[in-house]
Amino acid sequence: MKKIFNEKTISFLNKYSLAFHALLACTIVFFVEVISRRDFLSACSFVGTHTLAFLYNAFIVFASLTLVYLFRRRTFWRIIITGFWTILGVINGCILSNRVTPFGYTDLKCISDLLSMTDTSYFTAQQATLAVFGIGIFLALCVILFIKGPKFQGRIRKLAVPASILAVLFIVLPLITSAVQSTHVVASYFSNIAKGYEDYGFIYGFSSSVVDRGMEKPSRYSESTIEEIQKDVNDNADATTVAEGAGPNIICVLLESVCDPEEIKFLETSGDPLEYFHYLEDNFSTGYLTVPVVGAGTANSEFEVLSGMSMQYFGTGEYPYKTILKKTDCEAIAADLASIGYGTHAVHNNGGNFYSRVNAFSMMGFDSFTSKEMMNITEYTPAGSWPTDDILVDETIKTLDATPNQPDFTYTITVSTHGDYPTEPVIENPEITVSGDFEEDQKNAWTYYVHQLNEIDRFMEDLCTELDKREEDTIVVFFGDHLPTMGLEDEDMVSGDIYKTKYVTWNNMGLEKKDADLYAYQLMAKITEDVGISEGTIFRYHQANDFSVDADYLERLENLQYDILYGERYVYGGEDKYPATEIVMGIDDVVLNTVRDSYDGNRVLFYGKNFTKWSKVYVNGEKVPTSYQNGNMISIKKDYVKDGDTVVVCQVGSSSTIFRSSNEMIYEDVNVGTTETLSTQEETTETQTETESQSSETSEETVLKAAPQEQ
Repeated sequence: MKKIFNEKTISFLNKYSLAFHALLACTIVFFVEVISRRDFLSACSFVGTHTLAFLYNAFIVFASLTLVYLFRRRTFWRIIITGFWTILGVINGCILSNRVTPFGYTDLKCISDLLSMTDTSYFTAQQATLAVFGIGIFLALCVILFIKGPKFQGRIRKLAVPASILAVLFIVLPLITSAVQSTHVVASYFSNIAKGYEDYGFIYGFSSSVVDRGMEKPSRYSESTIEEIQKDVNDNADATTVAEGAGPNIICVLLESVCDPEEIKFLETSGDPLEYFHYLEDNFSTGYLTVPVVGAGTANSEFEVLSGMSMQYFGTGEYPYKTILKKTDCEAIAADLASIGYGTHAVHNNGGNFYSRVNAFSMMGFDSFTSKEMMNITEYTPAGSWPTDDILVDETIKTLDATPNQPDFTYTITVSTHGDYPTEPVIENPEITVSGDFEEDQKNAWTYYVHQLNEIDRFMEDLCTELDKREEDTIVVFFGDHLPTMGLEDEDMVSGDIYKTKYVTWNNMGLEKKDADLYAYQLMAKITEDVGISEGTIFRYHQANDFSVDADYLERLENLQYDILYGERYVYGGEDKYPATEIVMGIDDVVLNTVRDSYDGNRVLFYGKNFTKWSKVYVNGEKVPTSYQNGNMISIKKDYVKDGDTVVVCQVGSSSTIFRSSNEMIYEDVNVGTTETLSTQEETTETQTETESQSSETSEETVLKAAPQEQ
């Protein structure tokens, strides 16, 4: 250490520290871009074609390096700051290897879910261990450097140095930022986040996601502006024509990562994987849907569809589910339809906590949410990454059966077409083959993706078939939330825009086919308008205005959106008109019928109804390792319970969140010989459970707590 940091080196660095920091800042930015882009030449291209943006990124790093002047251990703090930016770049590179959307500040709010993801399509337990190991080595080196590293021996000016640093960070940096934004060196708003990071650099992109959150107050925002908008809406929007409690069922289905192969210029298929999708396209209302994300970020397309609000007014890479909806309710389609007698439900065969959906759906007015923790999931995709979507047919129908005397709005989210798509052959003898100008690994990925599209097509047909059997007026809208993570570019698409997906509809009401290209935030306004419903502040606004004609359409939308989420709520007379609901998880009760010892006395068996892989036994309020056998039986080791203990079965999400609980029972420890003789089938089942539990008790506890991956 002393040889590296000899007196001459230290003296030289201290004398020319500003020049050294400038050089170090440029090096850090270049290295981070190499990691983020995963390509040395691409980083060189960024420096050459966006030189001023590169230098601005370097200035951000340079400004952060000025903090070292506050300390005597300056070398130590240089390493810390260098490591900070480098680690962020590594995280971004890892994320971009699995999705299109780069790393932003709001992603940090998903860390609790991320840490519980092991052996998923995002990363394996081994990769997570390697990351922790790498960070551990870095921290160990920092500790050694802190103890053994050199110290600045000169005088630190206690007033001048902090004042200069504050001036750089809070005066010079903001002024330069304003200058580069006004001269279009960098953009203040990224309509395409991935493109923004690519053109303006990761460090600027990530930094903007930190400081640019929420919505800025519109320049014309005032009570009179809101009143003017409301008057215009009231003058131009149609009135609801359906009687309260007598509207049609409305089913909105998010098709995860679904893209019509006919929209991809270079992709050819031997058959049509979306035959039913195209039948709907030919016979019912359809069109392109412009969504706010590509490759990932489902929650933001979802937010636009459900709220009618636009993501363009939020900060870079922001997820409203993780920010504003954490602290305020939000009028959305569920609350608006509930006001005219609808039951409102969400269904998703993935974890309830991811993107804070449980909280978000409550804030948006849903009555119930059936997440994967409430489903008896047994079938998974060929790659083993996701549950298959066929289970969603019955789960969606359950929501309609739960409220027999009222119409329903059900929002169903699929997952099986989510990436990552395996580059090794997974589908044996695929029914539909693919061809195009791509390598073998890409061919394998496209083959898998097309296979999954065919599965989602069957799901769509099965759902519509079951809905048709009910003989209840129903309209369904299916929409793609974003394109798949397959590196698609604008020039690859027939639409010429990677932010365009499609929506298709189905109804049994004989509605006229009215095709229209829409933005995601306009979708539910069209669907409800088609069935004679004109409810809700935002949706009535969309129905009363023509985006293609009204020049101030977006400005007025921004004012309404700000008023509802961040402003004085003039539109509601200052009141909280749409408070959060007491959302219920699942439709079916979890029922505990019998608790008794196993035949061999080593385990305690719990018999009941509606158990899932996420059912956990709680003994006197404490969760104990639980083995799942089937929907009617789970078990625990006899060691975890004693005579007189209170036991209950809970449906548990990530972070040990209890979503729903069964009735309580008191465990009675009786002698095995005096208990009722078990049937041969039960004996066999218990023996299997005992064998499986011994080998998987600990690992199962971890796996079942795992949060769903981003989708």
